[in-house]
Amino acid sequence: MEKRVIWNFNDLELEKRIIGPVNQTLNMINTELGANVYHIPNQLISTDNDELINLFVSLMKVVSGLSLSGIEFSDRDLVHIIQNLKNTDNIEQKINEIIEFYKKKILILHTADGKRIYAKTLMQKLYLDLLESSIILFVTGSAGTGKTYLAVAYAVSKLKKNEIKKIIITRPAVEAGEKLGFLPGDLKEKVDPYLVPIYDALNEFLGKETVDKLVEKGVIEIAPLAYMRGRTLDHAVIILDEAQNTTNNQMKMFITRLGFNSKMIITGDLSQIDLQKGLTSGLLEATRILKDIKGIEHLHFSKFDVMRHPLVTKVIEKYEEADNDSL
Repeated sequence: MEKRVIWNFNDLELEKRIIGPVNQTLNMINTELGANVYHIPNQLISTDNDELINLFVSLMKVVSGLSLSGIEFSDRDLVHIIQNLKNTDNIEQKINEIIEFYKKKILILHTADGKRIYAKTLMQKLYLDLLESSIILFVTGSAGTGKTYLAVAYAVSKLKKNEIKKIIITRPAVEAGEKLGFLPGDLKEKVDPYLVPIYDALNEFLGKETVDKLVEKGVIEIAPLAYMRGRTLDHAVIILDEAQNTTNNQMKMFITRLGFNSKMIITGDLSQIDLQKGLTSGLLEATRILKDIKGIEHLHFSKFDVMRHPLVTKVIEKYEEADNDSL
Protein backbone atom coordinates (compact mmCIF):
# COMPACT_ATOMS: atom_id res chain seq x y z
CA MET A 1 0.00 0.00 0.00
CA GLU A 2 0.97 3.63 -0.49
CA LYS A 3 3.12 5.27 2.19
CA ARG A 4 1.43 8.22 3.83
CA VAL A 5 2.59 10.85 6.30
CA ILE A 6 0.05 10.60 9.13
CA TRP A 7 1.61 12.91 11.71
CA ASN A 8 4.06 15.83 11.76
CA PHE A 9 5.82 16.47 15.07
CA ASN A 10 6.18 20.05 16.27
CA ASP A 11 7.29 19.00 19.75
CA LEU A 12 10.65 17.22 20.06
CA GLU A 13 9.87 15.94 23.58
CA LEU A 14 6.59 14.41 22.44
CA GLU A 15 8.37 12.85 19.47
CA LYS A 16 10.93 11.23 21.79
CA ARG A 17 8.17 10.06 24.15
CA ILE A 18 6.07 8.40 21.42
CA ILE A 19 9.02 6.71 19.73
CA GLY A 20 10.73 5.60 22.93
CA PRO A 21 14.21 4.14 23.27
CA VAL A 22 15.09 2.01 20.25
CA ASN A 23 11.50 2.47 18.94
CA GLN A 24 10.19 0.55 21.97
CA THR A 25 7.09 2.69 22.60
CA LEU A 26 6.18 2.97 18.91
CA ASN A 27 6.50 -0.81 18.55
CA MET A 28 4.20 -1.30 21.54
CA ILE A 29 1.60 1.06 20.04
CA ASN A 30 1.81 -0.75 16.68
CA THR A 31 1.27 -4.08 18.45
CA GLU A 32 -1.74 -2.80 20.43
CA LEU A 33 -3.35 -1.27 17.33
CA GLY A 34 -2.28 -3.94 14.84
CA ALA A 35 -0.77 -1.08 12.85
CA ASN A 36 2.36 -0.58 10.75
CA VAL A 37 3.57 2.92 11.54
CA TYR A 38 7.24 3.87 11.42
CA HIS A 39 9.24 6.94 12.25
CA ILE A 40 11.43 9.28 10.25
CA PRO A 41 12.70 12.58 11.71
CA ASN A 42 9.71 14.81 12.60
CA GLN A 43 7.15 12.48 11.01
CA LEU A 44 5.19 9.26 11.35
CA ILE A 45 4.64 7.25 8.16
CA SER A 46 2.12 4.45 7.58
CA THR A 47 1.02 1.99 4.92
CA ASP A 48 -2.13 1.02 6.87
CA ASN A 49 -5.76 1.30 5.83
CA ASP A 50 -7.84 4.38 6.68
CA GLU A 51 -9.40 2.82 9.79
CA LEU A 52 -6.06 2.04 11.44
CA ILE A 53 -4.60 5.39 10.42
CA ASN A 54 -7.60 7.19 11.94
CA LEU A 55 -7.11 5.27 15.20
CA PHE A 56 -3.41 6.14 15.29
CA VAL A 57 -4.09 9.80 14.53
CA SER A 58 -6.75 9.85 17.26
CA LEU A 59 -4.19 8.51 19.72
CA MET A 60 -1.76 11.23 18.63
CA LYS A 61 -4.45 13.90 19.16
CA VAL A 62 -4.91 12.65 22.73
CA VAL A 63 -1.21 12.49 23.62
CA SER A 64 -0.56 15.83 21.89
CA GLY A 65 -3.35 17.41 23.95
CA LEU A 66 -1.91 15.91 27.14
CA SER A 67 1.59 17.07 26.24
CA LEU A 68 0.42 20.62 25.56
CA SER A 69 -1.20 20.63 29.02
CA GLY A 70 2.02 19.43 30.62
CA ILE A 71 0.48 16.09 31.62
CA GLU A 72 2.76 13.05 31.75
CA PHE A 73 1.53 9.62 30.67
CA SER A 74 2.98 6.13 31.02
CA ASP A 75 3.06 3.26 28.52
CA ARG A 76 0.25 1.71 30.55
CA ASP A 77 -1.74 4.90 30.04
CA LEU A 78 -1.14 4.58 26.31
CA VAL A 79 -2.52 1.02 26.31
CA HIS A 80 -5.68 2.15 28.12
CA ILE A 81 -6.10 5.16 25.84
CA ILE A 82 -5.82 2.85 22.81
CA GLN A 83 -8.42 0.45 24.23
CA ASN A 84 -10.80 3.33 24.93
CA LEU A 85 -10.40 4.62 21.38
CA LYS A 86 -10.90 1.15 19.89
CA ASN A 87 -14.12 0.59 21.84
CA THR A 88 -16.15 3.69 21.04
CA ASP A 89 -18.68 4.73 18.41
CA ASN A 90 -17.88 8.44 18.78
CA ILE A 91 -14.13 8.83 18.58
CA GLU A 92 -14.01 12.65 18.68
CA GLN A 93 -16.11 12.70 21.85
CA LYS A 94 -13.89 10.00 23.36
CA ILE A 95 -10.74 12.01 22.55
CA ASN A 96 -12.14 14.98 24.50
CA GLU A 97 -13.30 12.75 27.38
CA ILE A 98 -9.84 11.19 27.75
CA ILE A 99 -8.03 14.55 27.70
CA GLU A 100 -10.46 16.03 30.25
CA PHE A 101 -10.08 12.95 32.47
CA TYR A 102 -6.30 13.35 32.61
CA LYS A 103 -6.60 17.10 33.19
CA LYS A 104 -8.94 16.57 36.14
CA LYS A 105 -7.46 13.55 37.89
CA ILE A 106 -9.72 12.36 40.69
CA LEU A 107 -7.79 12.20 43.97
CA ILE A 108 -9.05 9.44 46.27
CA LEU A 109 -6.67 9.83 49.20
CA HIS A 110 -3.08 10.30 50.33
CA THR A 111 -1.25 7.19 51.51
CA ALA A 112 0.63 6.93 54.81
CA ASP A 113 3.82 8.14 53.09
CA GLY A 114 2.10 10.99 51.25
CA LYS A 115 1.62 9.32 47.87
CA ARG A 116 -1.51 10.42 46.02
CA ILE A 117 -3.93 7.72 44.89
CA TYR A 118 -5.92 8.66 41.79
CA ALA A 119 -8.43 7.00 39.53
CA LYS A 120 -6.14 5.81 36.73
CA THR A 121 -8.65 5.12 33.96
CA LEU A 122 -12.04 6.33 32.75
CA MET A 123 -13.59 3.12 34.10
CA GLN A 124 -12.04 3.69 37.50
CA LYS A 125 -13.49 7.21 37.49
CA LEU A 126 -16.92 5.73 36.70
CA TYR A 127 -16.35 3.28 39.58
CA LEU A 128 -15.77 6.19 41.99
CA ASP A 129 -18.83 8.05 40.64
CA LEU A 130 -21.00 4.97 41.23
CA LEU A 131 -19.56 4.52 44.73
CA GLU A 132 -20.81 7.99 45.57
CA SER A 133 -24.24 7.61 43.98
CA SER A 134 -25.13 4.05 45.03
CA ILE A 135 -25.80 2.26 48.32
CA ILE A 136 -24.95 -1.22 47.06
CA LEU A 137 -22.48 -1.56 44.19
CA PHE A 138 -21.70 -4.85 42.43
CA VAL A 139 -18.31 -4.74 40.69
CA THR A 140 -17.25 -7.65 38.48
CA GLY A 141 -14.21 -8.22 36.31
CA SER A 142 -10.82 -9.90 36.02
CA ALA A 143 -8.04 -9.67 38.57
CA GLY A 144 -5.82 -6.64 38.09
CA THR A 145 -8.58 -4.12 37.32
CA GLY A 146 -8.35 -2.46 40.74
CA LYS A 147 -11.77 -3.61 41.98
CA THR A 148 -10.72 -4.41 45.55
CA TYR A 149 -7.86 -1.91 45.80
CA LEU A 150 -10.13 1.03 44.92
CA ALA A 151 -12.90 -0.25 47.19
CA VAL A 152 -10.47 -0.28 50.14
CA ALA A 153 -9.09 3.16 49.16
CA TYR A 154 -12.62 4.56 49.02
CA ALA A 155 -13.49 3.07 52.43
CA VAL A 156 -10.32 4.50 54.01
CA SER A 157 -11.01 7.94 52.51
CA LYS A 158 -14.50 7.91 54.07
CA LEU A 159 -13.07 6.86 57.44
CA LYS A 160 -10.45 9.62 57.32
CA LYS A 161 -13.20 12.18 56.66
CA ASN A 162 -15.22 10.81 59.62
CA GLU A 163 -18.11 10.05 57.27
CA ILE A 164 -18.30 6.48 58.59
CA LYS A 165 -17.41 4.82 61.89
CA LYS A 166 -16.19 1.48 60.62
CA ILE A 167 -14.70 -0.46 57.70
CA ILE A 168 -15.77 -4.09 57.40
CA ILE A 169 -14.05 -6.36 54.88
CA THR A 170 -15.20 -9.93 54.42
CA ARG A 171 -15.05 -12.85 52.03
CA PRO A 172 -16.36 -16.41 51.73
CA ALA A 173 -14.14 -19.21 53.04
CA VAL A 174 -13.56 -21.00 49.74
CA GLU A 175 -10.29 -20.92 47.79
CA ALA A 176 -9.07 -22.21 44.44
CA GLY A 177 -7.80 -25.76 44.74
CA GLU A 178 -7.77 -25.78 48.54
CA LYS A 179 -10.33 -26.94 51.09
CA LEU A 180 -10.06 -24.74 54.12
CA GLY A 181 -10.87 -27.68 56.38
CA PHE A 182 -7.37 -28.98 55.71
CA LEU A 183 -5.73 -25.77 56.94
CA PRO A 184 -4.81 -25.31 60.60
CA GLY A 185 -6.53 -22.91 63.00
CA ASP A 186 -9.98 -21.43 63.43
CA LEU A 187 -12.04 -19.94 60.60
CA LYS A 188 -10.48 -16.47 60.79
CA GLU A 189 -6.95 -17.88 60.84
CA LYS A 190 -7.83 -20.00 57.82
CA VAL A 191 -9.09 -17.02 55.82
CA ASP A 192 -6.44 -14.46 56.86
CA PRO A 193 -3.68 -15.76 54.50
CA TYR A 194 -5.98 -15.07 51.56
CA LEU A 195 -6.56 -11.49 52.73
CA VAL A 196 -2.93 -10.42 52.35
CA PRO A 197 -3.67 -8.07 49.38
CA ILE A 198 -6.30 -6.29 51.50
CA TYR A 199 -3.93 -5.95 54.47
CA ASP A 200 -1.26 -4.67 52.04
CA ALA A 201 -3.64 -2.00 50.73
CA LEU A 202 -4.69 -0.94 54.25
CA ASN A 203 -1.05 -0.75 55.35
CA GLU A 204 -0.22 1.35 52.30
CA PHE A 205 -3.07 3.78 52.91
CA LEU A 206 -2.84 4.09 56.70
CA GLY A 207 0.48 2.60 57.83
CA LYS A 208 0.77 -0.78 59.55
CA GLU A 209 0.87 0.65 63.09
CA THR A 210 -2.35 2.60 62.52
CA VAL A 211 -4.04 -0.40 60.90
CA ASP A 212 -3.10 -2.62 63.86
CA LYS A 213 -4.55 -0.08 66.31
CA LEU A 214 -7.78 0.33 64.31
CA VAL A 215 -8.20 -3.44 64.03
CA GLU A 216 -7.65 -3.77 67.78
CA LYS A 217 -10.31 -1.10 68.44
CA GLY A 218 -12.74 -2.76 66.01
CA VAL A 219 -12.80 0.29 63.70
CA ILE A 220 -11.44 -1.95 60.94
CA GLU A 221 -12.87 -5.46 60.92
CA ILE A 222 -11.59 -8.14 58.58
CA ALA A 223 -13.50 -11.37 59.01
CA PRO A 224 -14.94 -14.40 57.18
CA LEU A 225 -18.44 -14.05 55.74
CA ALA A 226 -19.89 -16.40 58.36
CA TYR A 227 -19.15 -13.71 60.99
CA MET A 228 -21.71 -11.38 59.37
CA ARG A 229 -24.74 -13.54 60.22
CA GLY A 230 -27.30 -11.99 62.59
CA ARG A 231 -25.78 -8.49 62.51
CA THR A 232 -26.96 -5.08 61.31
CA LEU A 233 -24.09 -3.02 59.91
CA ASP A 234 -24.62 0.71 60.46
CA HIS A 235 -22.33 3.69 59.67
CA ALA A 236 -19.87 1.55 57.71
CA VAL A 237 -18.39 0.79 54.33
CA ILE A 238 -18.70 -2.98 53.95
CA ILE A 239 -16.65 -4.75 51.28
CA LEU A 240 -17.42 -8.32 50.21
CA ASP A 241 -14.43 -9.56 48.23
CA GLU A 242 -14.29 -12.72 46.05
CA ALA A 243 -18.09 -12.65 46.02
CA GLN A 244 -18.24 -15.10 43.10
CA ASN A 245 -17.64 -17.80 45.73
CA THR A 246 -20.74 -17.02 47.78
CA THR A 247 -23.81 -19.23 47.56
CA ASN A 248 -27.24 -17.71 47.00
CA ASN A 249 -28.07 -17.99 50.70
CA GLN A 250 -24.78 -16.39 51.72
CA MET A 251 -25.29 -13.47 49.33
CA LYS A 252 -28.85 -12.89 50.55
CA MET A 253 -27.67 -13.09 54.17
CA PHE A 254 -24.88 -10.58 53.49
CA ILE A 255 -26.96 -7.99 51.61
CA THR A 256 -29.68 -8.03 54.26
CA ARG A 257 -27.08 -7.00 56.89
CA LEU A 258 -27.12 -3.48 55.42
CA GLY A 259 -27.84 -0.83 58.05
CA PHE A 260 -28.31 2.94 58.05
CA ASN A 261 -25.63 5.28 56.66
CA SER A 262 -23.76 2.30 55.23
CA LYS A 263 -22.54 1.33 51.80
CA MET A 264 -21.82 -2.13 50.42
CA ILE A 265 -19.21 -2.83 47.73
CA ILE A 266 -19.44 -6.37 46.37
CA THR A 267 -16.54 -7.42 44.15
CA GLY A 268 -15.81 -10.61 42.26
CA ASP A 269 -14.57 -12.32 39.12
CA LEU A 270 -17.26 -14.51 37.54
CA SER A 271 -14.60 -16.40 35.56
CA GLN A 272 -13.05 -17.66 38.83
CA ILE A 273 -15.92 -19.46 40.59
CA ASP A 274 -14.56 -22.13 42.96
CA LEU A 275 -17.82 -23.43 44.41
CA GLN A 276 -18.60 -27.12 44.58
CA LYS A 277 -20.26 -28.59 41.52
CA GLY A 278 -24.01 -28.00 41.51
CA LEU A 279 -23.87 -24.74 43.50
CA THR A 280 -24.75 -21.47 41.76
CA SER A 281 -22.70 -18.38 42.47
CA GLY A 282 -24.55 -15.91 44.68
CA LEU A 283 -22.85 -13.07 42.80
CA LEU A 284 -24.06 -14.39 39.46
CA GLU A 285 -27.63 -14.67 40.75
CA ALA A 286 -27.56 -11.29 42.50
CA THR A 287 -26.41 -9.46 39.36
CA ARG A 288 -29.30 -11.12 37.51
CA ILE A 289 -32.02 -10.61 40.14
CA LEU A 290 -31.13 -7.21 41.64
CA LYS A 291 -31.59 -5.03 38.59
CA ASP A 292 -33.59 -1.81 38.27
CA ILE A 293 -33.58 -1.21 42.03
CA LYS A 294 -32.84 2.37 43.04
CA GLY A 295 -29.66 2.51 45.11
CA ILE A 296 -28.18 -0.67 43.60
CA GLU A 297 -25.69 -0.30 40.74
CA HIS A 298 -23.65 -2.75 38.66
CA LEU A 299 -20.24 -2.18 37.05
CA HIS A 300 -18.23 -4.62 34.94
CA PHE A 301 -14.53 -4.25 34.15
CA SER A 302 -13.41 -5.93 30.94
CA LYS A 303 -10.03 -7.43 30.08
CA PHE A 304 -9.12 -4.02 28.62
CA ASP A 305 -9.29 -2.49 32.12
CA VAL A 306 -6.55 -4.71 33.55
CA MET A 307 -3.93 -2.50 35.19
CA ARG A 308 -1.07 -4.99 35.04
CA HIS A 309 1.44 -5.67 32.27
CA PRO A 310 -0.24 -5.42 28.81
CA LEU A 311 0.62 -9.09 28.26
CA VAL A 312 -1.83 -10.01 31.06
CA THR A 313 -4.71 -8.69 28.94
CA LYS A 314 -3.67 -10.97 26.08
CA VAL A 315 -3.36 -13.95 28.45
CA ILE A 316 -6.90 -13.33 29.77
CA GLU A 317 -8.14 -13.04 26.18
CA LYS A 318 -6.66 -16.44 25.25
CA TYR A 319 -8.12 -18.15 28.32
CA GLU A 320 -11.55 -16.65 27.53
CA GLU A 321 -11.29 -17.99 23.98
CA ALA A 322 -10.34 -21.44 25.30
CA ASP A 323 -13.27 -21.40 27.75
CA ASN A 324 -15.69 -20.45 24.96
CA ASP A 325 -14.31 -23.21 22.70
CA SER A 326 -14.91 -25.80 25.43
CA LEU A 327 -18.61 -24.89 25.80
